[in-house]
Amino acid sequence: MSTQTTEPPRGTAAGTAGPATAARARARRTERAKDWARRAPLLPALVFLVIVTQLPFVATVVISFTRWNALAPDNRGFAAFDNYRAVFTDPAMRSSVGTTVLLTVTVVLVSLLLGLGLALLLDRSFRGRGLVRTLLITPFLVVPVASALLWKHALYNASYGLLNGVLTWMWRLFGSDSPPQPDWMTDSPLAAVEVSLIWQWTPFMMLILLAGLQSRAGDAIEAARMDGASAFDVFRYLTLPHLRRYLELAALLGTVYVVQNFDAVFTITSGGLGTANLPYTIYQTFYQAHDYGRASAQGVVVVLCSLVVATFALRTVSSLLREEVTR
Repeated sequence: MSTQTTEPPRGTAAGTAGPATAARARARRTERAKDWARRAPLLPALVFLVIVTQLPFVATVVISFTRWNALAPDNRGFAAFDNYRAVFTDPAMRSSVGTTVLLTVTVVLVSLLLGLGLALLLDRSFRGRGLVRTLLITPFLVVPVASALLWKHALYNASYGLLNGVLTWMWRLFGSDSPPQPDWMTDSPLAAVEVSLIWQWTPFMMLILLAGLQSRAGDAIEAARMDGASAFDVFRYLTLPHLRRYLELAALLGTVYVVQNFDAVFTITSGGLGTANLPYTIYQTFYQAHDYGRASAQGVVVVLCSLVVATFALRTVSSLLREEVTR
């Protein structure tokens, strides 16, 4: 009995395995070419970003491991982790960390609450809403140094500031010739910095929360009102859960920016009276003590801490965008 080997007919899987594999390879090459075509216009911006941001950071990391003080030019060399040990054992650095945390938490929370209230008001229709919204956004558009100078001289100044002028006017309405004239920047230095930053960052929070309010489903709110829900119930059970992602986004982005604030502290109090935060402490180490190695180590520590906060911010943004896409 003989066996006869037959070739698979054309059109079967074995006969078309070669062409199918080649077609898949061509499709993969075409897809890679399309990916590179989309990414190629971004390469110059990416190279510029690496040169401007990453190379200076690498240089900062290298300097942080060196012993380099301009006041002692002969005593320069490799310091290993001495600068980092000095950073974590420096009382001024620990004090600036506490000031930074207190300043950031206060500014972000108060700005968030005020921004939520303003967003709820602007979500209503009324005559002149566009003008009011533009005026409320204006503080965020002011240059930070100009904003700090405005608060320092036009509002806080004990001799000619607006706050003491209002106090004088109110006391004279009641027939008093000796109104209180507090020195706001001396009596409450940290609060003076916080108020100026709250004034500047409240519009930022308002914009994000207003965008969240305007993305609500109107039919759900109308149905809740028809069922007898009060305005507070609508806010508690519909509006607030919907704004959760926007509140997280505003808080995290505000934290990233406020942690790095330098202008208000430098302009209003010059870091005195317990208002020196981390950026100002680095400024003092670098420009006043001329200790470049220790200042670089402080900068690296601050950047690493900021990256942790920024990572949570980016994750929140990504989850928010995914939710918007799936709707």
